[in-house]
Amino acid sequence: MTSPALTPIPSAPGGSPPSVLRRSTLLALCACVLVAQSMVAAINLLIPQLAGSSLHLSSTELLWTVDAYVIVFAGLLIPAGALGDRRGRKGVLLAGLALFAAGAGLSALAASPALLIAGRGVSGAGAACIMPATMSILVQLAGPAHRAGALASWTLSAGLGGLAGNVVGGAAGQFLSWRALFWLMVPLAAVLAWTVTVTVPRTGRSPQGHPDPRGTLLLVAALVAVLAGIIEGPVYGWTSPRILALFAVGAALSGLFTRYALRSRAALFDPRVFRSRRLRAAVLGTATGFFGLFSLFYANSQYLQYVKGYGPAVTGLAIVPLTIGMALFPKVATRWQAASGPRPAVSTGLFLIGAGLLGASTADAATPYALYACWLLVISAGTGLCMPALTVGVVSSLPEQQAGLGSGLGTSAREVGAALGVAVTGSVLALHDADAHTASFADAMSPALRTVGTVVLVATAVVTFGYRTGSGRRPGAGTPLAD
Repeated sequence: MTSPALTPIPSAPGGSPPSVLRRSTLLALCACVLVAQSMVAAINLLIPQLAGSSLHLSSTELLWTVDAYVIVFAGLLIPAGALGDRRGRKGVLLAGLALFAAGAGLSALAASPALLIAGRGVSGAGAACIMPATMSILVQLAGPAHRAGALASWTLSAGLGGLAGNVVGGAAGQFLSWRALFWLMVPLAAVLAWTVTVTVPRTGRSPQGHPDPRGTLLLVAALVAVLAGIIEGPVYGWTSPRILALFAVGAALSGLFTRYALRSRAALFDPRVFRSRRLRAAVLGTATGFFGLFSLFYANSQYLQYVKGYGPAVTGLAIVPLTIGMALFPKVATRWQAASGPRPAVSTGLFLIGAGLLGASTADAATPYALYACWLLVISAGTGLCMPALTVGVVSSLPEQQAGLGSGLGTSAREVGAALGVAVTGSVLALHDADAHTASFADAMSPALRTVGTVVLVATAVVTFGYRTGSGRRPGAGTPLAD
């Protein structure tokens, strides 16, 4: 039911709620997204400093320092989105900012690897609350007429967050200490919490369902098992008993969750939502785009430092060309989607990501940075074209009151795709015996990016087929769906 403390948005004369999304609200929500997403990438450029720190992290502890944030982030996204729908999105957003700051403070104070990893996990839990809450608030406030533009801004902020993480992480690695990066996040999260309190109104809650601790436990455990297998696959080998066991546990828990959810009257979410062909295509497309993008992030940092000889700060800045397409093309994509539907923008965008990766795979020690930057621009244009349409596709596949769940599904697809992209790239690099600090890294990077680019192009064909013309509309959805 709707809380009495909330005032329902009055209907416009035509019967649909008007847009009450103010610019200050949009900027505050997008800033939260950018900061949460930035900490996925920032830590990568601090690995050399962490390895030589007084904590004496082992290679396994370094891996978990990087990945604890992503695993908890991805694992809690769907439950956090559903919690916001049912208990209040603004409250969950503020709780997420508090967790994010607490985790950053714990990481900054860490006197042992275990505390550093724990702090990263706590911040990841905060990010899991932030991302779906921000998107679902935008969906509620923007109204159908302005929803695509608002979600394009949200998507741009998520993309810029990865780039901001590279720049800030590189600067910290060059001029400051790794602790300074975490300390910076504490007052930043406090400022964002104050801004959200002042600028963001409360939105109505979903009248459906109740807390589902059993379903949440099954789903989170399944996602953590699968993501741990993906992330540790390159370390232990994809056919090792440890990795096979993680995938088997993930599959078994996923099956148990599906069986439970189909029988429960108050499940976390109904797995039958995936009967929608459009939803399946949008989720796969989102995962595919981030699979390619984070593969590039992983290889780019090492290529520019080991092969081109750039320092951490310059490396962080050298990926800035990716901001251009992400900033310019979402508006183009929104107009294109309004005129022709999502299929052309999605197909063209994913194709450009795959083609750009294949182009970047030709880079070696003699490649001028200007040419390499051109391939970054191609990937950037593809990301800017397809991600707004894919984001709308996921969210609009569910009733409006379940926007937090839709955001959780979409953002989970992003993080799973990102983890898989890093894992596949790392596996191929290891297979070709990439040797850091020498030009041989370029020889290993070439087959790694070719592999990822080829997978992206194949997945593009599957996603394009899923977006073929269909009929039908889900109740409360913002766009027609193919079921």
